[in-house]
Formats: sequence, structure tokens, C-alpha cells
Amino acid sequence: MPYLLISTQIRMECGPTIVGDVESDKDLMEYLGATLQQMLGNNFKEWRTPKSPRVVLDLLERGGWRVVGMTGIGQTCAWTLHKPLTPQKKQANGHQEKAAATNGEPAPQKLSDMDLS
Repeated sequence: MPYLLISTQIRMECGPTIVGDVESDKDLMEYLGATLQQMLGNNFKEWRTPKSPRVVLDLLERGGWRVVGMTGIGQTCAWTLHKPLTPQKKQANGHQEKAAATNGEPAPQKLSDMDLS
């Protein structure tokens, strides 16, 4: 599961934060202190934690996740995070393949490393 979407509505300072859907990694959801809930009027379940988005983002960063996008949608804030499956894979011929490389260079891990020009 290399991508994760988290969101919150209006109450960014105090939570709750939605951290997953029914197919999310249960161990990760437990780590975030989330419970699987179905809100009144919804026909789907989602993982929610009472923690604020800042606390959730701090926990995820410690676990190797990086924010790759953030947006506001009406009264909702949503963050997309990514965690590489493996930093490098060994090919059958013994050479190492750079993960997510496009031109022979490894993909940047921080926004400050990206060429945004």
C-alpha cells in the first residue's frame, strides 16, 4: 500500500481525522489509533482517529510516509501521502534498479529536492 489519503473537516486543530477505508492496512490503522466506523447516512465505512491531522502527519512521517499533495475541498482538507514499497530492488542480473526513476536518477524524496521550474 504505497499511497494513503487522509482528510479532516473544518476542525483541523482537534480532529477527528479520516485515515483510511475498509481496504486499508489494519496494522497501520491501529498505529494511528483509528477505528472502523460507518457514519449515519453513509453506505461505506472509514477508519477514523480522534487525533488531529498534525499528530497523524507526525506519526506517519516517523513511519516513512511523505506528503505528496494537499488540497482544500469545500470545508474538507485532504493530504495524499506516499511510502515507497522498497527503496531499491535487485534485478535478476545483479544490477540495482532505482525506485521510481524516470531518467536514471532516483525520485526526489523531499519537495526541496524537486526541480519545480
